[in-house]
Amino acid sequence: MKPQVLICDDDSHIREVISFALEKAGFDVSVASDGKQALVQFASVKPDLIILDIGMPEMGGLDVCRELRKTSDVPILFLSARDDEIDRVLGLEIGGDDYVTKPFSPRELIARVKVILKRSAAKAPAVASSENLSHGKLNLDDAAHRATFASEGLDVTALEFAILKTFLTQKNRAFTRDQIMNAAYASNIHVSDRTIDSHIRNIRAKLGSRGCASVIDTVHGIGFRLGTCETSA
Repeated sequence: MKPQVLICDDDSHIREVISFALEKAGFDVSVASDGKQALVQFASVKPDLIILDIGMPEMGGLDVCRELRKTSDVPILFLSARDDEIDRVLGLEIGGDDYVTKPFSPRELIARVKVILKRSAAKAPAVASSENLSHGKLNLDDAAHRATFASEGLDVTALEFAILKTFLTQKNRAFTRDQIMNAAYASNIHVSDRTIDSHIRNIRAKLGSRGCASVIDTVHGIGFRLGTCETSA
């Protein structure tokens, strides 16, 4: 079956451009013109990914994302105007997987959609060398694509999982932001340092809420390194 993508934007021209590009690339498409309609469409079509405009009237993309994250980890690609940097960062912090700024290249958007879907897809069950990575109370089951802390499920996005896996496979290494980006995105797509910082901050917050305050340490002048993964208690 073709991957299903839900496009939510209040600009009909943008919806048409994205729909055309996605359908040409082999995707099935559904559309919504506002946030409330997007939630209805999501419940109806169960898309594999949502392209979500941040700056919509009434119910904007950030509010839609917050609502979806209560029950679903469906990948979300935000669309954002260039002057909405704060909103873009916030979008990543509350569970977005990536963002594209307007005006955008349809080819870049399609490439990002494919990367997100590839990253979030379930791992092949027949791979015998599936990794089970542990560090303190943090555990990553690569085959199931499941993260746990102190044996309890940890709700992370596909990119957050990929970033954690990067650190856990080389525990003593300090990574630059470019190295983290290349490992986690597994493509030639460029994202800003701020995007990586947002994902790191989100990971820290999620584990911090479990009592692990230093899962990723900042290495000044370089980037980041795996910290401790025990509870502070």
